[in-house]
Amino acid sequence: MRADRLVSLVLLLRQRGRMTAGALARELEVSTRTVLRDIEALSAAGVPVYAERGRHGGFALLPGFRTELTGLNQDEALALLTAGAGRGEQAFGLGSALASAMRKVVDALPEGHRTTASDAARRFLVEPETDLLSRRTAADEVSRPAMGEIRRAVLAGHKLRLHYAAADREPRWRTVDPIGLVTVRDRGYLLATRAGADRTYRLSRVLAAEELPQPAERPARVDLDEAWRERCARFLSSDHLTALVRVRPERREELLATAVAVRAPETDTDGWLRLEATFQDLWHAEWALWQLGTDAEALAPEPLRASLRDRSAAMAARYGGRT
Repeated sequence: MRADRLVSLVLLLRQRGRMTAGALARELEVSTRTVLRDIEALSAAGVPVYAERGRHGGFALLPGFRTELTGLNQDEALALLTAGAGRGEQAFGLGSALASAMRKVVDALPEGHRTTASDAARRFLVEPETDLLSRRTAADEVSRPAMGEIRRAVLAGHKLRLHYAAADREPRWRTVDPIGLVTVRDRGYLLATRAGADRTYRLSRVLAAEELPQPAERPARVDLDEAWRERCARFLSSDHLTALVRVRPERREELLATAVAVRAPETDTDGWLRLEATFQDLWHAEWALWQLGTDAEALAPEPLRASLRDRSAAMAARYGGRT
């Protein structure tokens, strides 16, 4: 609808500043001619859009222009309501803020669309607690006051003091430079640096936190997705053993429950799954695969195959001597 497009055009100019007609056309997925007609319509309606000529010209709004734009269409409202219904609503301590935002979304809808959108959102379920294929792990419990301090420090770009209980260690205070927050399968993590070195902290292990007034030493821009991938790769390659494994599909979840990580699953011609499984060490890999018996096979590395072969031979010798 044209009304939705006009609202989107104003929002683009408000959020990004000056934009060319071509850039607006690409964002709105319309022709440049349509954008020019929309600009004329906005000007006629009193929206202060002006054009700047020249190489770096384009269209912009007069500085300070603000207006309440609550013209959500039904699909936009449904998208927001569905996203807000997932189990990630408590991520980073923003559950109550999300609930308030969802109420405002519903209130912004035309009267005739409110009930329809709310009912439709109930037909979509995002990340339920029960999975057909696997057992979900319990969501981490994170201290609400600590989470508030961490969130404020991340957004403000300030240093952060953490009272952190690392695994098998006594809790202690440390000062870090926060970079961003990540949530994965109901577990939250703080990506930070400490004395210039990358650090990743599990939020459920933060006992207390304090935002400091000093600015954090961090880059102005960050690709959080790339940073998370790099840290995952370092974690999995450090003091861990990665094995190439074949497993029957019905035993896959048992393997997932014991391995540190499982990646790149593929289906073999016989219906078995071929995947990369990461374990803490050789002993952990041997133990995990031994639980699956003949429903799993380690294809590599050779030391793991040899260990399982020797163990199988010892068991066969133990029980093969009697009739």
